[in-house]
Amino acid sequence: MPEDRDWEAYKVPPTRTPVSERVTSVPNPITFLQTAFNYVVDAPVTFVREWIERQQAKNKYYYYHQKFRRVPDLSECLEGDYLCYFEAEAQWRRDRMVDQEIVEIVRERVGACKQREGPNQFQNCAKEVELLAQVTKAYQDRYGDLGVHGNARTCLMKQKHRMMEERKAQANASQ
Repeated sequence: MPEDRDWEAYKVPPTRTPVSERVTSVPNPITFLQTAFNYVVDAPVTFVREWIERQQAKNKYYYYHQKFRRVPDLSECLEGDYLCYFEAEAQWRRDRMVDQEIVEIVRERVGACKQREGPNQFQNCAKEVELLAQVTKAYQDRYGDLGVHGNARTCLMKQKHRMMEERKAQANASQ
C-alpha cells in the first residue's frame, strides 16, 4: 500500500451518528407508557427479584456437596420398621456408588501412571497396581455376585455367609 494516503478519498466515518430530535408541543405517548411501565411493573418486580437474590446469597446451597447423615445399618433396624429399611437401603446405594467411584479413580490413576511411565510401568507403578488390586478385591468381596438387583439385604446376607465360612475355616485350621 502506498505511503501517501489520500485522506479525502477515504474519509473517516463520523464517530457518532447524529440523532434528530423533534421538538413538539405534544408529549410523546411512548415515553409516557415506558415511564408508567417502569414504575408500575418493572420496579416492583426488580425489587422483589433483588431481595430474593440477597436472601439466597446469604444461604448458599451447593447441591454437589450434599452430605447425608449416616443412618442405622439394616442389621440395626427393628422388625417392621419400613422407614428404617428404606433409609438403610438408600445409605447402602450411596455407599456402593462411592465405592464404585473409588475403584474408578484408582483405575484411572493406574492408567495415567502406565501412560506416563511407558516401558518402566512395571517397576514405577507397582504401588498403584497393588492399591488397585486391594480396592478391587474389597469391592468384589462386598458387592460382587450381587447382580443388578442387589440390595442392602442381599449384601448383608452375603457378608454373613462370608463371616460364617471364615469361622468354619478357622475352626478347621485350629483342629
